Amino acid sequence: MTEELIQMSRTEMERLRILHRIFDHELTQKKASELMEVTGRHLRRLVKRIREQGDTAIIHRSRGRPSSRKIPEAQQRQILKFLESDYRGFGPTLATEKLWERQKIRVSRETLRQWMVQADLWKVRSRRGQGLHQWRERKHHRGEMIQMDGSHHDWLETRGPEMVLMGYVDDATGDFFGRFYSYEGIYPAMDSFQRYIDRHGLPVSIYLDRHSTYKTTREPSVDEMLRGDPALTQFARALKELGVKLIYARSPQAKGRIERIFETLQDRLVKEMRLAKICTEEAANDFLQSYLPRFNRQFGKIPLNKSNLHRPVPKDLCLKDIFCIKESRHIAKDYTVRWKNRTFRIQKPRLTMKRQRLLVHEQFDGTIRMKFQGRELAFVEVTDKIPRPAAQPMARTEHSRPSAYIPPPQHPWRRRFLPPKRRPILTSPGQYEQSFPV
Repeated sequence: MTEELIQMSRTEMERLRILHRIFDHELTQKKASELMEVTGRHLRRLVKRIREQGDTAIIHRSRGRPSSRKIPEAQQRQILKFLESDYRGFGPTLATEKLWERQKIRVSRETLRQWMVQADLWKVRSRRGQGLHQWRERKHHRGEMIQMDGSHHDWLETRGPEMVLMGYVDDATGDFFGRFYSYEGIYPAMDSFQRYIDRHGLPVSIYLDRHSTYKTTREPSVDEMLRGDPALTQFARALKELGVKLIYARSPQAKGRIERIFETLQDRLVKEMRLAKICTEEAANDFLQSYLPRFNRQFGKIPLNKSNLHRPVPKDLCLKDIFCIKESRHIAKDYTVRWKNRTFRIQKPRLTMKRQRLLVHEQFDGTIRMKFQGRELAFVEVTDKIPRPAAQPMARTEHSRPSAYIPPPQHPWRRRFLPPKRRPILTSPGQYEQSFPV
């Protein structure tokens, strides 16, 4: 006689023990239903089933049977085929969204994740060992603080040029605004920020890192020392003129909101542009205009306070005079100004302009403007100066080395080697008594 092993859960074993106490008249059915936390009707059903079929009837009838909601094997193979071809490298969440959006195939994220792990298409990532940083509460108002940074990444996956995403995220809502540029510098920073304020307005403060575009390590110039200002970069100077407060972060983790958004975009946006076959910087910027509203609707937050602290740009404020390279220069005595190895002569100068300072504005399209005491000056570039002739090298001869110089006998160098002259002393006419050295 062979013994049959029955696999039960802990709950089923406890229920079977209580049911046997009912059969032994140790418990009433009412008390047993309370202990088992089931209804009286279900308890009577279990008692009847155990009496007719034995102890094995306590096991749930669906155990070992395939679920009626299980996805067919053919559809599972089709989904894995899409993941290996069109969605290679996609995460479970993004792959689930794209399967429903493009192929109209609905599958849960967890089910797809398990399939991808079994097919070696996804590896479980562990976050152990990462440093812990103090959590900071979000700002309560929209526009109270904006986090800014540039993300260097292979956005086009070798299909196009290298690009940098200049991004801005609202600390209260998480709404993202960005634009692609070929590098991270003064022009991308000013151009992207001007586009931001054209759309949203001037924020109260901006939170950024210590990149050389945003913070300088040089000593203050004479003009800055006279005004009592610290040394500022061109971008910091522009934000100061706009009345926007600058806050510098001391670590990437301090501005973690934009760092996490960049991490999400480096996964999602790269694959979205791959599906859209984006290959140029212009096409990538056009794609951002349609993609970012959908991205913000999906990942944006509701601020604690509905009021918006963005300020409209004053109408009398000339942004062209702010978003440019602006420095002061001396006016020479001949009414010329030097700027980046170029010389400009002021037209219709005044006598009081000599040795004074003016402001030179250089736009990013190369246009140069000069202002003196708030008034714009007319000038022309000086290009008719005669260049200094370059020194011609001496022709080499057979005896190029000069011979040694031999001074003549009467040369001052030789005087100390000559015998001293004698001056005669006349004692009588026609006679000399003795002579002395001169």
